[in-house]
Amino acid sequence: MHYSARVSQDRHPVLAPPRTTVEATVLDLASSSASAEEAIAWVLTAIASRQTTSERVAAALRARQRMRWRTAILPALDPLSSGVHSILEYRFVNRVERPHGLPGGTRQRLVVRGQRRQYSDVAYDDYAIIVELDGRVAHPERSRRLDAERDNANAADGWVTLRYGWTEVSQRSCEVAAQLGHALRRRGWPGSLRGCGPGCRLPATALPGATRPGVA
Repeated sequence: MHYSARVSQDRHPVLAPPRTTVEATVLDLASSSASAEEAIAWVLTAIASRQTTSERVAAALRARQRMRWRTAILPALDPLSSGVHSILEYRFVNRVERPHGLPGGTRQRLVVRGQRRQYSDVAYDDYAIIVELDGRVAHPERSRRLDAERDNANAADGWVTLRYGWTEVSQRSCEVAAQLGHALRRRGWPGSLRGCGPGCRLPATALPGATRPGVA
C-alpha cells in the first residue's frame, strides 16, 4: 500500500477505476528510485512511450514541493534534450556532446525507405553523420543484419555512421568526443573541441584548436 496526501491532485480526472495520472506515477517511481540515473530512466521511458511529454512531466514536477532527485531529473526535461529516449542517449548528450563543445544532433531522425520507417539515434544533418547508440547486452543476428542494412542504405545516401555502446559512452566519453569531432571537422564543422574538465582525457592532438580547461 502507498499512502499519499496528493490523491486529489494526482488522480486522473476521467479514467475508471480511479488511478493516478501517468505523470504522477512516473514521479512516484522516480522518487523511490535507488539512484539518480534510475529516476531519470523512469522519466525517459515514459516520454519515449508517448504516454506523456516532457512538458507535462515538468508541470507535475513543479507542482510538487518535495521531490527526491529533482535536481537530476530537471536536465532530462530540458527542451534541448528532446528526443532522448534512454539513459545511454542521455549520457551521450551530457558526457560526450555538451561537455566537449560538440554541436547538438537531431534526435530520432526519421527516414522512410519504401515501406520501412527507420530512426537514427543522433543525426548531424549539416555534416551527413549519424551516431547510433546501442545499449543492448545481447546483439542477435537479426538485429545485426538490420543494423547493417540501415548503415549500408545510409552510406549509399552519403551518410557516415558511427556506432557506440554503453562502455564507450560511459567510460571513454572523451575518446568518443575526439573521434566524432574529427569526423565532423572533416565534413565542414567549423568548431573546436574543448575539455570537459580537469580530468578530461581528450587527446591533445584530437583536433587543431582543441582546448583544455586552464590551457590557453
